[in-house]
Amino acid sequence: MYCKIIIKKLKAKNSKIKYNYTMENWVAVIDLKAYYATFECLERGLDPFTTPLAVTDTTRKESTIVLSVSPYLKSLGVPSRCRRRDLPNNIKGMIYAVPQMEKYVKKSAEVVSIMLDFVGRDDIHVYSIDESFLNIGPYLKLNKCGPVEFCKKILATIKEKTGLIGTCGIGPNMFLAKVADDKEAKYNKDYIALWTYKDVENKLWPIKPLDEIWGISHGFKKRLNALGLYCVGDVAKYNKELLIKEFGILGEDIYEHCNGRDDASIREKYIPVNKNLSLGQVLMRDYSKDEAELIIKEMVDELCFRLRQTKLKARGVSLFIRYSFSSKDEPFAHQLRLTNPTDLNSELQEALLYIYKNYVSPNGLIRQIGISYGSLVEAKTMQVSLFKNLESCDKEESMYKAIDEIQKKYGKNSILKGTSLLKESTIKERHNQIGGHRK
Repeated sequence: MYCKIIIKKLKAKNSKIKYNYTMENWVAVIDLKAYYATFECLERGLDPFTTPLAVTDTTRKESTIVLSVSPYLKSLGVPSRCRRRDLPNNIKGMIYAVPQMEKYVKKSAEVVSIMLDFVGRDDIHVYSIDESFLNIGPYLKLNKCGPVEFCKKILATIKEKTGLIGTCGIGPNMFLAKVADDKEAKYNKDYIALWTYKDVENKLWPIKPLDEIWGISHGFKKRLNALGLYCVGDVAKYNKELLIKEFGILGEDIYEHCNGRDDASIREKYIPVNKNLSLGQVLMRDYSKDEAELIIKEMVDELCFRLRQTKLKARGVSLFIRYSFSSKDEPFAHQLRLTNPTDLNSELQEALLYIYKNYVSPNGLIRQIGISYGSLVEAKTMQVSLFKNLESCDKEESMYKAIDEIQKKYGKNSILKGTSLLKESTIKERHNQIGGHRK
């Protein structure tokens, strides 16, 4: 899966930023149009603009998510994300494509490789499997062209080499480039839109509802609405200090964005101080408390494998549980700090099951589970404890080292516990998935 690189925001001391409107300031965001669905159409030799195709796993229930629909279906008003049961059933020749995540990831890497023919590695930020930000300003003089012409070359090369169609928003910063893509480029004939600071008042400010712009969630929108703010211009003209008082640093970010300002730099990569590894899954049916315990044990083993591959140990664990929609129990998340850092399956499992047994509702039906290992440290040495059986720890460490080597060489399903044969186990199926979908 893609690891999203977090961009470090360099806050200006003075909120009144002086913009140097030169060739160096252009940023572009390239988004692959209906990526999964377009890929499936091209693989079948079909035109995505005339083919009714939806990417969804037909082996799962009607409530399963539709990952993508073709541009043709979008033109009929079908939303790009919905449940399979919500798809229209009166469309002639409808195609249901089972997700092929391994192929999508490989093709996405090919697209990124094409972008790297135009910009340096430090000037690209892979935002998701189908979207990337590019710092194009430094390359315009060399290519003797403007930002629109430069991006047209990139989109044309992507289409020529892969058949995929890209949309592109261009702006003097990442935020304006992203909004230009979301609100205009996707609807233009050439799929390109360029916004400058002159467009803030007449293009950015009228946008509503507020969650139509990048960075504002539905919940955040409701909180802003409670202050009488309904469009971007309302926020831009609101008192900045009051927004900071109400929302903290997020209030400042939203205020700057609504005024078209964004000082994030693609070249400034942020390395988090506190690393963590996490794993989650949405269960395909409601699980009882006893059944879900096996799922946690399997997830512990899976995440411990990743922990050892990164040569790290964990000093803390956390557990998230969401119950069935029919349950009255509220979801919860709890964490536990360990005495010593460890990468042993038994110790991390014991800590997570302690949280599980003490906080999970006895009769609650569980639908979603998430675990996380936090406060990670390098696995250089082992801290000796009076309460540990060192011989037992050495045996477990050697056993899992051998298991790790077998799984790396022959695949995750080459060696499994006997409990993987139980009907409630999901481990074998998950090993054949990427991001919860078929490889």
